[in-house]
Amino acid sequence: MFEVFAATPEDMGPGEIGAHAARAEAMGFDGLQVPDAIHDGQLLAALALNATSSLLVGTGVLVAFPRSPMTVAIASWDLQKMSGGRFELGLGTQIKQNIEQRYSARWDKPVSQLREYVQSLKAIFHSFQTGERLCFEGQHYQFTRLQPFFNPGPIDHPDIPVLCGAVGPDMTRMVGRIADGMITHPTNTPPEYIRDVCLPRLQQGFDKAERSGADFRLLLGPLTATGADEATVAREWEKQRQLLGFLYSTPAYWPSLELFGWQDKGQQLLDMTRSGSWEEMPKIVTDEMLEKFVPRGTYTEIAAIYRERFAGLSRRVTFPMPKDPAQDAAAAEAIAALKTS
Repeated sequence: MFEVFAATPEDMGPGEIGAHAARAEAMGFDGLQVPDAIHDGQLLAALALNATSSLLVGTGVLVAFPRSPMTVAIASWDLQKMSGGRFELGLGTQIKQNIEQRYSARWDKPVSQLREYVQSLKAIFHSFQTGERLCFEGQHYQFTRLQPFFNPGPIDHPDIPVLCGAVGPDMTRMVGRIADGMITHPTNTPPEYIRDVCLPRLQQGFDKAERSGADFRLLLGPLTATGADEATVAREWEKQRQLLGFLYSTPAYWPSLELFGWQDKGQQLLDMTRSGSWEEMPKIVTDEMLEKFVPRGTYTEIAAIYRERFAGLSRRVTFPMPKDPAQDAAAAEAIAALKTS
């Protein structure tokens, strides 16, 4: 029923990613998402692909604006060739402060900037494959020169899927219009939000592009509390409470709170960051909120809970890998149930 993707801890580096990917493949995951935060996302993807033979590997998500589309295109082409077509390029904008102050890069109009980024990537891929003249001229990006010496040439699987992270309405509609898929933010994965907010916006993008959206790859990335027993589940539940307390201090993520009438919670959390009350923030996230945002259950229960929440909304979901490899067999049974139920 579902394609199941594993996640990668953001602090996992090049020395560990290969074993992590091989473990995910052995457990029966269909794919693996690698981050682009502390370590380079495309380097992690290369090492994960090199350590596996059937696992899809995607960046979730690569920070786009500090990187030229040409350099991302070249690396993606190489990853697709070396893996025999198992790479998916996930892109995101990050936020203005990080782009300008952490990366010293340009933040202009993020929706149109990311749209042109994806369009220019596809133009570059087309020139790589066909040898035709590269000509993309937009407001933000212009690519008009690709000498034969610098063209890596055709590959067997040239249609590299480009997925984007999206939160706001204009970005989501744009992604529906021009991308091959979307990766949801954890705050935007309650089924009510996907059904009533996200899918209608994507459909508006499909309609504008006159596409059906049938092959659109929507990856739902919930925060999940699961484990071999209820004590483990309870510990994971509290970890997700802490994480949601941090995430919802960011106003960009408040729309899902507003859907449930909890917009005051976001303002409380933002005020607490300003006063330095970090340790008190999880107390703002109630059990009622967690029940909306976090699927909860043991490995024997969680497949049915995912079905209840996400069936009919998307065929792609993320699922957490156990921290303790001794629990891999039990988690693998849950993954198998997600894939076949």
